[in-house]
Amino acid sequence: MSTLFHRRPDPLDEPGFLRGQSAAIQSINSVVAEIAGTDIPVLLLGESGTGKDVYARVIHQLSGLREGPLKKLSCVTQDLRSLMQKLQESLSLRGKDRRAGTLFLDGIDELDGPCQRTLLSLLPDGDVKNGANTLVGRIICSASRNLEKEIEKGRFRRELYFRISAVCLRLPPLRERKDDIAALLEFFLLKHAGEQGREKPTINNDDIDFLTSYRWPGNIRELENVAKRIVALGETGLALEHVRNAPLSLPESSLENPNSSLKVAARTASRRTERELILQALQRNRWNRKRAASELQISYKALLYKIKQIGAQEPEPEEL
Repeated sequence: MSTLFHRRPDPLDEPGFLRGQSAAIQSINSVVAEIAGTDIPVLLLGESGTGKDVYARVIHQLSGLREGPLKKLSCVTQDLRSLMQKLQESLSLRGKDRRAGTLFLDGIDELDGPCQRTLLSLLPDGDVKNGANTLVGRIICSASRNLEKEIEKGRFRRELYFRISAVCLRLPPLRERKDDIAALLEFFLLKHAGEQGREKPTINNDDIDFLTSYRWPGNIRELENVAKRIVALGETGLALEHVRNAPLSLPESSLENPNSSLKVAARTASRRTERELILQALQRNRWNRKRAASELQISYKALLYKIKQIGAQEPEPEEL
């Protein structure tokens, strides 16, 4: 582990990130190992912060196209003209050396109907791989919403879903892979200690137990931010203070405390539920506050106030 101290760890060689102990992540990794070497399209589904960008990069790096470019196109706020222009630029997925690569369409569930139709016309169908008007290389897409439900509601094209989901990987939220939290924390502490030129902090068992009980609405990205604060502040207690004060940080069993009054328990549960609903709406809408406010059926100003009240912060963009 000491060899990683002064460089940014690569998730491919660090078991703490992708090679967790939870059954869910082991199952995903075994599928990735099987399909990475092919060129079939992959759909990554999961909440914001679950590592979709990381898995897109890993699949590309393990594929036969790794010598070619990995191009990321965010589908958020793309209008038809902009999408057409960017797709045409990536049409062959080839760099200056003419090597085919991978196109990562991030947030494909954000595309409107006309954009979906245009994309569908450019994606290869069946044995068509090198047509003049089709994308050549590998397509990886990500989505935060349940696309099957989006199809039922008429918001996503069924043909496009089948075209992009030859393999569908559902990345579990961090609250469903609690066995991996300690290893992930160790990985991020090591990473940021190396980047900041500091010794890696030691976390006691009580803090590990607390972090394991936390629900992590921001998933792995939120855990990394916590690790970054621990390294920067040099004091775990101070770094975890805002997490401990968050309503969602209470263990689920806290409501079973016989010494708690019903009124206090109800108020705590209400705050926790409200915070979780707000964060989920923001994550589904990629922090588009107006769209989230509309979904929550509250005013835009009311949502801004509640975001400030719960201390929620927009996550930093994921890096490829």
